[in-house]
Amino acid sequence: MSEQTMTASYEDKAAERLMITLSVMLATIMQALDTTIANVALPHMQGTMGATQDQISWVLTSYIVASAICLPLTGFLSAKFGRKQLFLWSVFGFTVTSVLCGLAQSLDQIILFRLLQGVFGAALVPLSQSILLDTYPKEKHGSAMAMWGVGVMVGPILGPFLGGLLTEYYSWRWVFYINVPFGIFAWFGIATFVKESELQKGRRFDLYGFALLALAIGCLQMLLDRGETLGWFENIEITIEAFVAVLAGYMFIAHIHTHHQPFIEPVLFKDRNFAVGLLFIFIVGVILLATMALLPPFMQKLMGYPVVDVGSILAPRGFGTMASMMVVGRLSGKVDPRYFIFMGLALVTFSMWEMTQFTLEVTSADIIRTGVVQGAGLGLVFVPLSTITFATLNPKYRNEGTAMFSLVRNIGSSIGISIVATYLSQQVQKNHAVFSQSISPFNFGLDVLPSSAGISVKSEYGLAMLDSMVNQQAATLAYLQDFRLMMWVTIAAMPLVFFLSNPLKNVHR
Repeated sequence: MSEQTMTASYEDKAAERLMITLSVMLATIMQALDTTIANVALPHMQGTMGATQDQISWVLTSYIVASAICLPLTGFLSAKFGRKQLFLWSVFGFTVTSVLCGLAQSLDQIILFRLLQGVFGAALVPLSQSILLDTYPKEKHGSAMAMWGVGVMVGPILGPFLGGLLTEYYSWRWVFYINVPFGIFAWFGIATFVKESELQKGRRFDLYGFALLALAIGCLQMLLDRGETLGWFENIEITIEAFVAVLAGYMFIAHIHTHHQPFIEPVLFKDRNFAVGLLFIFIVGVILLATMALLPPFMQKLMGYPVVDVGSILAPRGFGTMASMMVVGRLSGKVDPRYFIFMGLALVTFSMWEMTQFTLEVTSADIIRTGVVQGAGLGLVFVPLSTITFATLNPKYRNEGTAMFSLVRNIGSSIGISIVATYLSQQVQKNHAVFSQSISPFNFGLDVLPSSAGISVKSEYGLAMLDSMVNQQAATLAYLQDFRLMMWVTIAAMPLVFFLSNPLKNVHR
C-alpha cells in the first residue's frame, strides 16, 4: 500500500471517529442535562399542574427510578439485539418522550412520560462510553474518555443554568423541547457512522436475577429520594423499602454466584481496576451532585441571588472541568493516570476547605474561583478513572461494565444528595438550639443591639427578629458543616489510588 493511500485511509478513519464521537456525545449531553435541568422548573410545573410539593416530586422520582432499574439491562440488550440498534431506539424514544413531557397537560401524564424517558435514557451514557472505547485504540482511550467525560460531567453542572434561563424567559416546557435537536442529530449520526456490534443470540435472559436487581435498585432509589421528606425510618414506607432493598440485594448476590448464566457476570468484579474504579466513581458521584445540590439553595435562600444569577455563577465550574479534561486527554498515554486522580482529589479537597470558610458576605468571584478549582479537580479524576477502570477488563464485558459504571455513579449521586440534605436539616436544628441558648433577658451583651432596628428580647417582634437572625446563622453554619463533610469524604478516597494498577504497562507491552 502506497504512503498516499495509507495517509488517506488514516484521514478517513480519523474523520469517521470524529463523527462517531460527535454523535454519541450529543446523546450523552442530552441525557446528562436531564439529570438536573428539570429541577429548576419544578415550581413552575407545580403551578401549571396544580400539584402539591410531594406530588410534583414524582416528576423527578419516576425518572430516576426508571433509569436506575433499566441501566443494568444495557449489557444484555446490546448482546441480544445489537449495540447500534439499542442506541438508535434509545435516542428515538428519549427524544419522543421529551416532546411528550413538554406537551403534558396533567400531573399523571408528565409522571408517565418522565418514567418512559428514564427507561429510554438509561442506556445512552453506558452505550456512548462503550462505543468510544471500541472506536479508539487503547493508547487513545484517555482522549476518548476526555471527550465523553465533558458530556457526563458538564451536563449536570450546566443543567440548572440552562433550565433557569429557559424557564425564566420562555416556559418550563422548553426544558424538555431542547432535547429535540440533540436527539435528531445524534440519531442520524449514529445511524450513519456507528457500526453494529457482534450479537450473542444464544444468550438467555436471567429474568429472576434481573427482577431481584430491579427490586433492590428501585427500592433503594425510592428510599433515597423520599426519605428526607417522610422522616426516614420513622415512616413505615421507608422502613419497608429499606428491608426489601437489603433482602433483594442479598438474594441477587447469592443468585449470580450460583446461576450458570447470571444476569451480571461475577467475573467482572474480579478485575481489580474495575472493582476499585466502581468504588471511586461512587465517591465522585457523591461529591459532584451533592455539592451542586447545596450551592444553589445556599445562594438563593441565604444570600438572596435570583435563580438566573445562581446558574451564571455556577456555570464556570463546567469550564474548569472541560479544561482539565482536555489537558488529561492530551497527556494520556504519557503520564501515569493515577497521578492525575490523586492531584484531582487534592484540588477538590482544597476547594472544599475553602468553601468551609464561606460567609454570607462571600463574593461571587470567590464562589466562581472555588467552583472552577473544584471542577478542574473532578475533571482530573473522572477522565483517568474512566480509562483505568476498563484498562484491564476483558472487552467482551465492556457493555456490562459501562452499565455498572454509570449505575454506581448514579447511586452515589442519589446517596450523596440524601446524606447532605439530611445532615443539613439535622445541623440546622442543632445549631439553632446552641445559638438560641444565649438569647435571654439575662444576657446583658444583647443590650448593645440596635433598638432602632426593632431587635430586642423585651418584645415579641424583637424576639421574632432575633429568631430570624439565629435561623440564618444556624443554616449558614450547617451548609459549611456539609462542605466539611464532603471534604473528609474526598480525603478518605485518596488511599484508593494505591489499589489501582498502572494501565500504561499493559499498553506498552
